[in-house]
Amino acid sequence: MKSKYWIAFSSIEQIDSNFIQKLFEHFGDIEVAFNASLDDLKKIDGLSVKKAENFLKHRDKVDIDRTFTEVETRGINFLTLESENYPKMLRQISNPPAVLYYKGKLFECNLDKTLAVVGSRRASMHGRDDLKKILSGLANTDICIVSGLASGIDTVAHTSAIENNIKTIGVIASGFDFTYPTSNKTLYQNIENGYGALVSEYYPTFEPMKFRFPQRNRIVSGLSYGTLVAEASLKSGALITANLTLEQGRELMCIPGLISNPNTEGIYKLLKNGATLVTESCDILNALGWEVQHCSCGEQLTLPMLTTEEEKIFTNLEIEEKGVDELLSLTGMKIDDLLINLTTMELKGIIKQCGGDRYAKV
Repeated sequence: MKSKYWIAFSSIEQIDSNFIQKLFEHFGDIEVAFNASLDDLKKIDGLSVKKAENFLKHRDKVDIDRTFTEVETRGINFLTLESENYPKMLRQISNPPAVLYYKGKLFECNLDKTLAVVGSRRASMHGRDDLKKILSGLANTDICIVSGLASGIDTVAHTSAIENNIKTIGVIASGFDFTYPTSNKTLYQNIENGYGALVSEYYPTFEPMKFRFPQRNRIVSGLSYGTLVAEASLKSGALITANLTLEQGRELMCIPGLISNPNTEGIYKLLKNGATLVTESCDILNALGWEVQHCSCGEQLTLPMLTTEEEKIFTNLEIEEKGVDELLSLTGMKIDDLLINLTTMELKGIIKQCGGDRYAKV
């Protein structure tokens, strides 16, 4: 069984997918590639002797059957570059994962309509809300949201997909023995148990080390027809993914944000360089040339019946969140009346409290 040799290669931390692919392309057989001698490896153009010797040193410590059994006993599925159903978009990138491990229902996700969503781990409330609004416009469609399961924008992307009945794929920067960040444990479980799939190029025991996160980014964009960036500073992982998107010949899109927010500096740089501006879900569909059954473009939010006082409060929250003192001044209401109306509007789901005594419309 050839599969176990792909897994054996993947279990060696000191080599990467590029190395495995180079050997496979040269020998044309993964078993022959794994068992190659130093003299055989020296014949490969562009492969240094040092890398070849390093591989052989670690290869000789691999128990091929045991490494394969450890994947099987964990209930982890996998695809290799030889697999017919390996994702076609991912296969097209310059350095596709030699092995793609996955949990969940990968093939219930529509791999022909994949959208990557990336952004800051320290996303602002405005950035989070803007992304939620845009993804809600894709509710109940066959689009699949791809992201990296990090905190911040990634988490919002996955949770919004689930809330809007959209499949989602989480690409992790470690093996499946680890959950990072631990705060996303429930999200990991939800995705695996019916809302999509978790994928990784790393053998189950590989830890989430710092250098693996930028490596992971090429898979996020590589699986996708386009990437939507929601908040990114000038030096961020999201900008790395944006550049990978362009290198891979995919569509790059950005959600604009507050110009006073440092996390939008990268966004405006990308927009100035030609990225597509996205302010509603239809902008994504138009950029990618997709047609979906349930596009909510142009639809307006239907509000419950508002009293005169509630309308006055809601109007003053149209643009941005405000504190109780500001609302007192703007509405001319008494403090008791204002607080009662704010509570009522929260219960109706029209507004929300966003820290301290500040309120924003939903």
